[in-house]
Amino acid sequence: MLWASAFPAITVAVAGLGVIGLSVLRLLVASVVLAIAAPWLRLRRPPVRDVPLIALSGAAGMSAYQLLLNLGERVVPPGTASLLVATAPMFAGGLAACFLGERLGRRQWAGGALALGGIAVIAASRGLTFGTASLIVLAAAMVQAIYHVVSKPLLARYSGFEVTAYAMWAGTVFLLPFTVPALHAVWHAPAGAVCSAVYLGVAPSALGFAAWGYALARMDVGRATVALYLVPAVAILVSLAWLSQVPSPLELVGGVITLGGVALAARRASAPAVPTAPPAPPTPETGVPQTGVPIALAHER
Repeated sequence: MLWASAFPAITVAVAGLGVIGLSVLRLLVASVVLAIAAPWLRLRRPPVRDVPLIALSGAAGMSAYQLLLNLGERVVPPGTASLLVATAPMFAGGLAACFLGERLGRRQWAGGALALGGIAVIAASRGLTFGTASLIVLAAAMVQAIYHVVSKPLLARYSGFEVTAYAMWAGTVFLLPFTVPALHAVWHAPAGAVCSAVYLGVAPSALGFAAWGYALARMDVGRATVALYLVPAVAILVSLAWLSQVPSPLELVGGVITLGGVALAARRASAPAVPTAPPAPPTPETGVPQTGVPIALAHER
């Protein structure tokens, strides 16, 4: 929900701050928020061997993602942008299969296909055309997928907050050369754009990425990223409330299909019943058969 709210907020902020101004201000605000929280959450210093992964996660998931998405949303509406970014789970699933050895079950594949079908319905209702701006947003989805896969090994050694903080600070460092033009843009930007950028830094960036890191540390990349199919449906509702963009009936149908696909993919298969041992022959003492007990308990006894 936090990431879905980012799309209309970007539309408001990028109009007043520009691509560079919004990217730098959003990451600076998120970095400050995480730095304030770091002493309370006992942030550990990462060893040198993890610095390359941290730098890659920051460059892909923070710096590149912000620049590409902000650039694309200068033309692409927020709802359509959320549809394009929703392809990130497909890229992440492929990368996780290649580099992390993960495999999705039939339920996850079916749920992902159903959710993707719902996104296609929403896209058809908007008459989606692939121009340069759409391709830029697709590139943002690809670098987001890289972040999901790269951060997974780090989450085996650090908390979700720590991985978020490391990546956010690394991404901010990569954009520091643009600080002067960013400050110039902030000085001349309207108050609404600055407030939207601050919201983006606090909620979708700091809080949203920390929550995502917490979940990803406890789930496979493929299964966790299926939840991102919810983003377009929520983004449409937020755009309705914030920007008065009224969804069409076909968009609502697509949103329902997407929700159904996510529910199917996230549902766990029921655990198989524990087999029981066959009845034992009568005991010499009583002549009564022993009652069948679970195999696990029989082994324990």
